[in-house]
Amino acid sequence: MEHIYLDNAATTPMAPEVIAEMTDQMAHDFGNASSTHYFGRTARAVLDESRHIIAQSIHAKDDEIIFTSGGSESDNTAIVQTALANQAKGKHIISTQVEHPAVLKSLAYLESLGFEVTYLPVDKTNHIALADFKAALRPDTILVTVMMGNNETGARMPIQEIGALLQNHQAVFHTDAVQAYGLLPIDVEKMHIDLLSTSAHKINGPKFIGFLYARTGLNFMPLVKGGEQEHKRRAGTENIPAIAGFAKAVTLIDDTERANRQSKYHQFKLQITQALDAAGIDYGINGTLATDDLQHVMNIWLKGVPTNVLQMNLDLAGFAISGGSACTAGSLEPSHVLTAMYGREAPQVAESIRVSFGAQTTTEEVAKFSEQLIQSVKSYLTKQKSKIGG
Repeated sequence: MEHIYLDNAATTPMAPEVIAEMTDQMAHDFGNASSTHYFGRTARAVLDESRHIIAQSIHAKDDEIIFTSGGSESDNTAIVQTALANQAKGKHIISTQVEHPAVLKSLAYLESLGFEVTYLPVDKTNHIALADFKAALRPDTILVTVMMGNNETGARMPIQEIGALLQNHQAVFHTDAVQAYGLLPIDVEKMHIDLLSTSAHKINGPKFIGFLYARTGLNFMPLVKGGEQEHKRRAGTENIPAIAGFAKAVTLIDDTERANRQSKYHQFKLQITQALDAAGIDYGINGTLATDDLQHVMNIWLKGVPTNVLQMNLDLAGFAISGGSACTAGSLEPSHVLTAMYGREAPQVAESIRVSFGAQTTTEEVAKFSEQLIQSVKSYLTKQKSKIGG
């Protein structure tokens, strides 16, 4: 049976070029980048070059890039350690109701320590209102953390506008760019971002490697303590093969490629909606089809069909999709994103699936998926109608 992968918001397959780069590094360069001998210097050169490539991708300085184990560590470090380091200035934080669990659980931890968090609401398209942000901002606000793009609906948040509003405020501005990095142009200077989190496995790089951008002069304490790696900001021997693989993945996505991917993914969305329309399927889009949102994520409400039924039927037919964030897939709780958008009792919460495209996704695969989705929906609804009629 053919298996088609449409869950790229959860993780992406490594690009062949990344695998080749990492294989070469593992075979030939095993030195510790902190060592001063030949082997250490060789590893250091790879580390420095990789850091430069990644810094350039967001218009940052090389020494503002801190390599971490991934998005979760980057988020935890940015949020918890910044709050703790700046609590003498205030204990108020602003975020949103639809952040990734790595952000929300970091904030919950800070709340247990006495910090106060304002969670901005979203509208039915999963966007926040700048008016709500302005109303929430206080003199004692020390941190603002708002994701760049949502991992369940693709909604793009007004990062540059928030950054501009914070120019004359003490609050440190962090954004979780794990889903947006590699798909949206990012300039930390123009966007006035102080902290930014990413993860390599979302852009066809290896798992368990990411980076945290931290603006020069920013006051925060290291989360991982030990040696003096990463300019004393993140202890632990650097994973040179993974870092080199991350840098290679970044080089594969220039401005043209990034724009081409967004355009291609948008066409995939239209392909699916046109197929559903032609088949007479009753559905809705959770979020929007707007081209300025993240295009690799599509959240569809299939009216009257439970999420778990669709997931199971599509999986048995060879299609990998999800019912929301993979980070909460094992939970019995409904999607916190859809709940924030519609309310806990809304049908969308229990009848929606997330489809997410990647660099390897083809038009033919999307066509096959659309056909199977239509078949699965019609089959379930026909059976339900038969039960009621019987």
